[in-house]
Amino acid sequence: MMATTHALIGVLLASITLLVAPEFAPVAVFAGFFGGLFPDFDLYSGHRKTLHFPVYFSVAGLVAVAIAVVVPTGWTVAVAVFLLSAAIHSVSDAFGGGLELKPWLGESERAVYDHFHGRWISPRRWIRYDGAPEDFALGVFAALPSLVLYDGTIQTLVIAAVLVSGIYALLRKQMVIAAEWLVGRIPASMLAYIPDRFVRDFV
Repeated sequence: MMATTHALIGVLLASITLLVAPEFAPVAVFAGFFGGLFPDFDLYSGHRKTLHFPVYFSVAGLVAVAIAVVVPTGWTVAVAVFLLSAAIHSVSDAFGGGLELKPWLGESERAVYDHFHGRWISPRRWIRYDGAPEDFALGVFAALPSLVLYDGTIQTLVIAAVLVSGIYALLRKQMVIAAEWLVGRIPASMLAYIPDRFVRDFV
């Protein structure tokens, strides 16, 4: 799924605080947004392995929630929501496509790495690939409550995420075509500095 879809799901998760501790909602929303994004910071190196922890993030998130319930502060709530959002991101990647530049081909059997069991989890492909129409639809669905519940900066952030998602979804396959064109014109000496997974399908 798109990083923005994960971020919007994180915002939706954070909105639960409006029901139990509305004073923490703003900090929870930003924690949820960036917690949803965080695992994809490994995009350049060891994607879906280096910063994706389906089991560990889940356990840490539940512990953090327990702490936030006992000691409710801005920091404890933020950490709890951040970890839970990162956990949802890591787990939900298993329901998407495989780890490949053209995931719509369905050739990869690696969705996300499970550090606890020491193996790759196979993709379920409920969301066929990042940027697929159903991926965009899921992001919009996750964003709708936030557009009603919030205004100002948070609402703007959510709208921006939806717009970025839409543009990415429209250009997803064209981006691969552009990458094929570009890789074919990069000197071989420079290809050594680009992660193998970005070029192995093109050379």
